Amino acid sequence: MIMKKLLTLFFTAFALLSFSQDRKEIGNTFIKALLIDKNIEKAHAYFDPTVAGQIPVEQLKAIPQQLQGQIGGLKNILEVNNEGNTYYYYSEFEKEKLDVQLTFSENNKLLGFFLVPHKTFEKRDEKTTLKIKSDAIELNGTLLIPPSNNKKRLVIFVHGSGPHDRDETIGENKPFKDIAEYLLNNGIASYRYDKRTYSHPEAFTEKSTVEEETVNDAVNAALYFKNNADYKGYQIIILGHSQGAYMMPKIAEKAQVSKYVFMAGNARPLQDLLVEQYEYLHTIDPAKVPAEAVQEIKKQAAFLNSSQFNLHSPSSELPLGQSAAYWKYLKDYNQLNEVKKVKAPMFFAQGGRDYQVTEKDFSLWKETLKNDKTAVFKFYPALSHLFIAGSGKPSPKDYETKGKVDEQFLKDLVQFILQ
Repeated sequence: MIMKKLLTLFFTAFALLSFSQDRKEIGNTFIKALLIDKNIEKAHAYFDPTVAGQIPVEQLKAIPQQLQGQIGGLKNILEVNNEGNTYYYYSEFEKEKLDVQLTFSENNKLLGFFLVPHKTFEKRDEKTTLKIKSDAIELNGTLLIPPSNNKKRLVIFVHGSGPHDRDETIGENKPFKDIAEYLLNNGIASYRYDKRTYSHPEAFTEKSTVEEETVNDAVNAALYFKNNADYKGYQIIILGHSQGAYMMPKIAEKAQVSKYVFMAGNARPLQDLLVEQYEYLHTIDPAKVPAEAVQEIKKQAAFLNSSQFNLHSPSSELPLGQSAAYWKYLKDYNQLNEVKKVKAPMFFAQGGRDYQVTEKDFSLWKETLKNDKTAVFKFYPALSHLFIAGSGKPSPKDYETKGKVDEQFLKDLVQFILQ
């Protein structure tokens, strides 16, 4: 899923005038001063003297003005949650709801200030919480094991592009949660984890590629279960959606598990899909995706596809503002060549109302594997990129409508896993 990072503001620190308030109240006071009262001097007074000079009052004053134009004024803080030193103020603006994310130091000074997509905090059952070490980070995830009728199958979920939580929350929808709970009711275990660009964004740098973003964590999760005596006798299945399916042949090469599921994986180069997406979105809503934006993405894709592109090319000239290292990896990767090397059953699923990854991609996978008798292909005319049924002309508004992952797809998925 091509999801742009939502409005990263700045990263800095401020000192508190009083340590008598608890962290929750400190954050409330700062947000109120900056975004509601527009008392910029008061907000600025919270900054540590060592950084106050780097963020002049005038620069701070621009932030509420910028937000007003993009998402409207702050109406209300709906709830406050935290993970350790990071607090999430779920905030209702006039045009949408977002989290104001504040990170505190041990001395109750703020280290970070971001606006990010809303992070759902459920009262997680400690019995289902599982952390798995992957390279230098820890994956925070949910493990569901059937209490009875356990079919000894375990599915690992791999997200689409962008910073996703373990449920792959998009708007009001949680496709991975829907699938995992359906599998559980059918005797199938699963593990889903917060993507590292969501839980550890600092670990993703200009030198990072999709290997660090997606491949390694999926492989390390698979190896954890393969090498753990508690799961001896289990078949491990990896399910990838969008980018997760796109990278599945590379994951398969390293993980070597029993089966693979490709949900809406692109078979064509990502930059080509981006141009197609922008052109489509322009026809739907020229105000949101103007002709200039279409021309810009075409120009960036053409540069990426040209002989001028190299590892020193600036990210500003490349699609999505991703680094040259990121795009070089993808340019060198050919998923259709790699998928022919996979020696395990594969299930390819595609929705007919998907404007991000389309039937063109589905047909390319199918043609490439036409001689593979173990490969299963299912096309669902009414389903979106999230595998939720809808009608009418597909658009981004589909993602804002709450729905559930389609039951026919879920039945086909269970059949493939258990066969």
